[in-house]
Amino acid sequence: MIRNIVGGLLVMACVVATAAQAKPGAKNPVLVLETARGTIEIELFRQDAPKSVEYIITLVNKNFYRGQRFHRSERTLVQIGDPNSRNVTRRNLWGQTGATPTVGLLEASKRLSHTRGAVGLAHAGRPEAASSQFYIMKTASPSLDGQYTIIGRVISGMAVVDAIKFEDVLKLATIREPK
Repeated sequence: MIRNIVGGLLVMACVVATAAQAKPGAKNPVLVLETARGTIEIELFRQDAPKSVEYIITLVNKNFYRGQRFHRSERTLVQIGDPNSRNVTRRNLWGQTGATPTVGLLEASKRLSHTRGAVGLAHAGRPEAASSQFYIMKTASPSLDGQYTIIGRVISGMAVVDAIKFEDVLKLATIREPK
């Protein structure tokens, strides 16, 4: 009986710790991604990565992501944000470009981790060069912590993330501001 109580307390402690990490702010905008496989909703962490989040919101409001394809789909993550991905004849270039100018800095938070559902800004070895490409973690990868800016977390649609395939099209990306 004591073992069951202790086990239950450990499970509750893990749930509370995860919830505390996953909810940096109560009034965060939500990025809504509409795909052929379903809808993904991402809470954006404005307090932890203010410049990066505003950068992404600006791109979404300009319809930058509409019609792009997921140019990366692996066991651990999916990635989107290269404007070349709208053109299948340029497939060999997918993942190599993004919007300009770049964000210009790394906004790594010590209280956020690359857990399942974390959303971060991609870069090719230079954090200050991060721009429009972002990834969604399908599995935890704490080795990425501190090297990439985490801009949010999936709050709805992880089954959709798991189903995303290479070349799947993003129909529409919108921002839902908090009330």
